[in-house]
Amino acid sequence: MISSLDGRIARRESRFGGRVTLIALAASLVLLAACGEKSKDKASQTAAKVNKEEITVHQINFVLQQQRGLQPDQADAVSKQILERLIDQELAVQKAEDLKLDRDPRVVQQMEAARREIIARAYVEKTGEAVAKPTDAEIKAYYDAKPGLFAQRRIYSLQEVIIEATPEQVATLREQLGVSKSINEFVEFLKANGYRFTGNQAVRPAEQLPLNLLDTFAKLNDGQAVLLPSATGAQVVVVAGTRSEPVDEARAKPAIEQFLSNEAKRKLVEADIKALRAEAKIEYVGKFAPAPANAASATPAASAPVPAPAPVPVTQPPSAASAGGLSATDISKGMGLK
Repeated sequence: MISSLDGRIARRESRFGGRVTLIALAASLVLLAACGEKSKDKASQTAAKVNKEEITVHQINFVLQQQRGLQPDQADAVSKQILERLIDQELAVQKAEDLKLDRDPRVVQQMEAARREIIARAYVEKTGEAVAKPTDAEIKAYYDAKPGLFAQRRIYSLQEVIIEATPEQVATLREQLGVSKSINEFVEFLKANGYRFTGNQAVRPAEQLPLNLLDTFAKLNDGQAVLLPSATGAQVVVVAGTRSEPVDEARAKPAIEQFLSNEAKRKLVEADIKALRAEAKIEYVGKFAPAPANAASATPAASAPVPAPAPVPVTQPPSAASAGGLSATDISKGMGLK
């Protein structure tokens, strides 16, 4: 009886042990297959090996995404060019690390600045995602509000006179420009009074003009000019000629939509930053600390910003001799030019 029972137990243990062995073997095969797949997947993502470091397809694709206007049939050729640049970059990085340049204080500072810039940009992009797409009504309202940019769009042939001057002299220049009968007469004034100036010519469509000055330029006739204060003095812009090239609403819609979206994102981010500033504890230290109240009130005129005067166009019509605006000869004879 006992020997018979022992035999049955032995047979059961043998069958159980066999099953365990089969299960273990199957699991091992699954693990080996998975490791093979991972190894194969990793290998497929490797584009090149530079010494002990790898350059992956993901790195190439990241750079590829930054290429604007790239045609699909150009992707393979450009990818190979990108890979070669990444190889050169990796070699430079490895050599720099050998020379301990990655520990140089200036390099560390630049890396930290880049890191902060990237993270801050990610915050801006994330915050901007909450902005809704402009409606057709909003797009139409913007189109109608900017005739100089769309329905009455013009191409401007401009001649610029860039003048070195102090803030006090800018007021004199503005007054002189207003009483000059032609731009040539104004240039003669600059020469007679020792102003240093240079000239330039350009053709610009309305959308390439400063948006806040678009209405001012739209009101100028050929031969008239406007004076704009600058950091080093003033800039006189002469409208030598224009031609009409209107843009209908359908053509303008994509650009308007993009502009309105960007403006909405900018305002949203500014409001969010303002709220963050209000909640944060910000303390200015050292030379950046605010001056005492009595010291600040003692010199209010010195600290108050001086508003820039508004552009004033020449009201006099150009004479027949100067209808074409400033000549190249006048520009080349600017004070200090050879």
